[in-house]
Amino acid sequence: MASHAGHLIENPHEIGSTGLPHRKILMWLFLASDCMFFGALISTYLIYRGRSVSGPTPEEIFDIPLTSTSSFVLLMSSYLMVLALAAVERGDIGKFRIYCLGTAFFGSIFLGFQVYEFSHFYHAGLTLQGSLFGSSFFVLTGTHGCHVAIGVLWLLTLFFYSFTGGVTQKRALDTEIAGLYWHFVDIVWIVIFVAVYLLEYII
Repeated sequence: MASHAGHLIENPHEIGSTGLPHRKILMWLFLASDCMFFGALISTYLIYRGRSVSGPTPEEIFDIPLTSTSSFVLLMSSYLMVLALAAVERGDIGKFRIYCLGTAFFGSIFLGFQVYEFSHFYHAGLTLQGSLFGSSFFVLTGTHGCHVAIGVLWLLTLFFYSFTGGVTQKRALDTEIAGLYWHFVDIVWIVIFVAVYLLEYII
């Protein structure tokens, strides 16, 4: 058995010359590329912010308390993800299931908030085709929502996989990689929340 950060790795061939598992390096590379992708989407939104607005303006439809609540829920899910990883690293699969399912549940609540928000905006007159602002807003936040949905499905897969013996202390790397993705999604949302929602009231 090989070790990584003080924990056993089931397959010693996973460790590369850098001392890190290959899959973890690949995830970091993916997140780096995804960071540039979101950077492009956020930059596009900021460029078209307030331009070619037909229908309601951001100040008229944004509900900061509501979005702040959904943001808090998503951030708390990151805390549960940390607890889930800690549980599987010490071999407590029962606690892992609780925290993993809780993380997925909080992520689902966030998605529910987003669906409600999108529906409200649409009925208020803000649409994807209606303006450059609407297009850039829905593409940016919708893309992030898709990332959250993928993360929720990933976590649910780990949760159900734990009942078949697929989640063990020696395979904690699987949960760690899922955790890296989930924390990245949360950090991206913090940037989006500031750039899209709070910026409208700061500037």
